[in-house]
Amino acid sequence: MKKLLCILSLALTTGIAFAQDETPATTPLEISGSGDIYYKYDFAKVPNIPTSFATDHNSVSLGMLDIALKKKIKNISFVGEISFGPRGQYQSIPNGDGTDANEANSFHIQNLYATYAVSDKLSLTAGYMGTFIGYEVISPVGNFHYSTSYMFTNGPFQNAGVKANYAITEKFGAMVGVFNDSWNKYNADPQKGLNAVGGQLSYVTDKASAYLNFMDGSVSGTIVDLTATFQLTDKFKLGLNAADFSNEGDVGYTGAALYPSYAITDAFALGLRGEYFKFKEGYGDSSNTNVTAFTLSGNYKINGLTIIPEFRLDSNSDKVFKDSDLAVTKSASQVLLALVYGF
Repeated sequence: MKKLLCILSLALTTGIAFAQDETPATTPLEISGSGDIYYKYDFAKVPNIPTSFATDHNSVSLGMLDIALKKKIKNISFVGEISFGPRGQYQSIPNGDGTDANEANSFHIQNLYATYAVSDKLSLTAGYMGTFIGYEVISPVGNFHYSTSYMFTNGPFQNAGVKANYAITEKFGAMVGVFNDSWNKYNADPQKGLNAVGGQLSYVTDKASAYLNFMDGSVSGTIVDLTATFQLTDKFKLGLNAADFSNEGDVGYTGAALYPSYAITDAFALGLRGEYFKFKEGYGDSSNTNVTAFTLSGNYKINGLTIIPEFRLDSNSDKVFKDSDLAVTKSASQVLLALVYGF
């Protein structure tokens, strides 16, 4: 009888083990996102600095509500991200349907893609993805400063296509891909299709990371971009972004920015963005103009909330800004206070 019980017990235990082995390796559905509002005051008393987002003057205004979904089953993962509000709607990318974006655009898909992990080193991704180019991103949770740089505004936001990522070593990685003919579109010109090619070389450690990015296409043009981050001490961090973009007719720009930040306490940090940006000859009235912009921001974190006070001063080689009398001038300044909550 004891032998029979032992045999039944062993059989039951083995059956449970096999059942566990057959269970798909899955993760729970992850839900994350952010919400943000801001107040901005431009000293010219009109919207004046032509970079993305935070455009309203003397107003408590909406940024966006952003919701991201992630799911993984065995070696397949899926990401879907959607946003509502001006920063995530028409100020990011219009729907592309030929209608007035301010009136017709009610939401925007930031990301919609799937990844297949072929092995521990190689993965394939296809869909509509936040661009791999640049230092700053659309969601304010990913940026130290609330306002954005000229390189961010004039670079790609999203790229639709197919890419392969390969981990060369624990520190070095590479990516190559083919993408829709134009930036920021989830539908290509059917005559051109996947007209752009792109690539990335990466180096990542605990204290430093660097990404050399490239994209080229007959419609999208050619952009080379370097982003890097260095954790120089426990409190001092330095970021770097440099980019060169060119297209037909000498259209393009060159720019570089430094992002030093210092953690004064566990909850509060100060950061500076110093940027130099120059349009190339083919940009019409902006040809050969250059701008130097300095942005000083604080980050005060309370649980998931980040409070961002910010002062910004931009100086241009030409009179492209306005002063408080609405006369043209070479400089512009603004202050803002943003509340960004991430969950």
